[in-house]
Amino acid sequence: MKRIIVIVLAVMLFGCGQAPEVSEKVVWYPTPKAVKHFELQDQYGETVSNQDFADKWNLLFLGYTSCPDICPMTLLKLTHVYQSVENKDSLQVWFVSVDPNRDTKDKRLAYIKHFEPAFKAVSGDHAALFPFVRDLGLIYAINQEQKGEYYVDHSASVALINPDGQLEAIFKPSYAEGTVPTIDDKLLLKDLEKIIN
Repeated sequence: MKRIIVIVLAVMLFGCGQAPEVSEKVVWYPTPKAVKHFELQDQYGETVSNQDFADKWNLLFLGYTSCPDICPMTLLKLTHVYQSVENKDSLQVWFVSVDPNRDTKDKRLAYIKHFEPAFKAVSGDHAALFPFVRDLGLIYAINQEQKGEYYVDHSASVALINPDGQLEAIFKPSYAEGTVPTIDDKLLLKDLEKIIN
């Protein structure tokens, strides 16, 4: 009896609950983390902020339009996830460009139309981007420029923000020798449904 009381008190005091039975590719936060205030611009030049998370589940992926492999592959998989969800009004996908010098709003607009026009393609200067990305537990870094070209190293994980605007989970990519790290869209969809439900 005492043990049950202790467990109930722990749930009440610390917000700990039964974790959904998700795969090993998910970092799930029993107590979702608040996302600090941010302001970025979407592909239409409109300002987006924490308020744009409201009332939807949000999948966020970092990338850039010149990315040769991880970004287009992941966006294709996120398109499949989005198209597989029954209630599309409940899910929003964000492509966060971490290459603001090259990825203008027009370039982001043209790029995202190749995948799913309903997706948000956002960016901002590094002073706004870096703290936002770090707050999500993700990272990026601009590689040294060579002959006007450069690559951007960035997380291949996908962050999940809940309808209250809090970081709920991180979906980790799979790594296999000789391939680029990408998410497993079928597994992500299963895990997403478990968390949402």
